[in-house]
Formats: sequence, C-alpha cells, structure tokens
Amino acid sequence: MTDNNVVLKTDLPLKRFISGKVRDTYDLGDYLLIVVTDRISAFDVVLPVGIPDKGRVLNLISAFWFEKTAKIIPNHVVAVIEDVKQLDEYIPEDQRFDYPAYLTGRSMIVKKVQRLPVECVVRGYLAGSGWSEYKKSQSVCGVPLPPGLRQSQMLPEIIFTPTTKGDDTHDLPMTYQEVEKTVGAALALKLKAISIALYAFARDYARHHDIIIADTKFEFGLDNGNLILIDEALTPDSSRFWDEKLYKVGEAQDSYDKQPVRDWLEASGWNKEPPGLALPPEVIESTRRRYVHAFEVLTGKLP
Repeated sequence: MTDNNVVLKTDLPLKRFISGKVRDTYDLGDYLLIVVTDRISAFDVVLPVGIPDKGRVLNLISAFWFEKTAKIIPNHVVAVIEDVKQLDEYIPEDQRFDYPAYLTGRSMIVKKVQRLPVECVVRGYLAGSGWSEYKKSQSVCGVPLPPGLRQSQMLPEIIFTPTTKGDDTHDLPMTYQEVEKTVGAALALKLKAISIALYAFARDYARHHDIIIADTKFEFGLDNGNLILIDEALTPDSSRFWDEKLYKVGEAQDSYDKQPVRDWLEASGWNKEPPGLALPPEVIESTRRRYVHAFEVLTGKLP
C-alpha cells in the first residue's frame, strides 16, 4: 500500500541528535529515536523530492535483518514503532507531545552507544568501484584478487574493504592495518569476522528469495564495552541488491535501489552540485516499486 504522505523532514519537539541524508535522530537520554524519512540523495546531494514508502521500507527491512542476525551479534534495537503510543514508554512525561502518525513503521527506539569510526564494507561480487579498480590493479581496496575475474562475478571469497566513517566528511578507504590502529587489533579482528559472517548469512538467505546481495556495509558500536550492530542493516540504500533471475556474469546488473534516479540524473546533464533536481513522476514511481519489491521478496510481507 502506498503512503501518499511523503515525509521529507521531521521537526519533533525533542533534542535533535543528528540528521543525515535520510535519517533524523532524536536524543531521548539513554535511547535514541531514529526516524527514516523519504528523502533520497544521489551523488551526495539530497534531492528536493521524496520517494513514497521509502522510509518505512528501509526501516522495516533493517528491523527484519536485525531480528534475523541477532544470534550472530546483538544490535541496538529496543523497539520498532508500530503504534505511536509505544513512545510514551521512552519519552519522559513532561516531554510528551501529540505524536505524528507518520512515525508508525518508519521509526525505532535504539540504544545510545559509542559508535566506532569505521564503516565495515563487505563485498561478495565484483561490481561498481570494485570492478573499476580491479581492471586497473587486479585488486579491490588494496585486497589482491586472482586474474581473469569478470564484471559482477562472485568473488572466490568474501572480502573486507573498510572505510572511514565521519559525520560531515566523505568516507575514505582504510587498510586493515589502519583499522587496527583506529580501534585496536582485537576489535579490528572482531569487526572483520562479524561483518563477513553477517554478510554470508544474509547473502545465503537472500539467494533463496531470488535476490543477490552483491555487497553491503555495516556500522558497529560499543554498548558498555560490548560490540553491537547499529545504524541500518542490509537495506537497498546500504547494499547492492540484484535480481537473481536476471543475473548475468560479465555485465553490469540492474539494482533494487535508486538506480532509476541516478540514470535519469546522468541523462539530464545535471552537474551533480547542489541544488538537486526534482524528479519526474515516472522515475519516482519506478524507484518506489524497487524498494517495495525488495521488501516484499525478502520478508514475504507488505510494507
């Protein structure tokens, strides 16, 4: 079912913790309230239009994977907001307000933890910037690979290609040694092993539902010294999703994400600098269908 009330911004009467390209996060003391908007960005620019259903789909896909992977590693989820009345449990009485209905489905209460400054990128297929680098150096983010691999081919083994993680800066590639220097050798080893385990589990699950997860990225935090999974998990925004039925080695694949947006913007002649362009209705609807389809295929549910 389509949500015609596109949410581009939130302005709740709560202390704002951080706002990203898609998520608005509010500080509730020991907890955070994360609200996933329908904003969409391309080429690092937030566009002036939103994609209906996108926020709910992203939030519910993350919730789905957080539950599925909890046996591998704990995560930050405290509650997924299915009824705004749930918020009374986490918002002090003197700060409560008339909760907007749009919070339902697109928001969750999470633990406030110490975020680690490493984005854990994991790749199982040779695609995107990885393919471009491989053609030049036979490596991806400094990880050497065998000769003769083809575009979109499944890699002989899953590789860990971390990047920096900053609030206001572009993510930059990190070597494993740099990760060790940043978080320590023991924690670096855990990040790599758990990232690969999470990706392998999700990749195998998704293949049984006709979706290939080519690569993804995870973020982690420390909860009283214990490593936990945070942020989002295995969504079309943080991962490269392909249709297994259409998959062909040796060529670029169509993705279950904002590819129609990128394609239209590339064809428009836009210089990729702010302000972003408004999208035509057909591009918005095509993109909406991709997000919704990914959710339905993975979970067997309607968003």
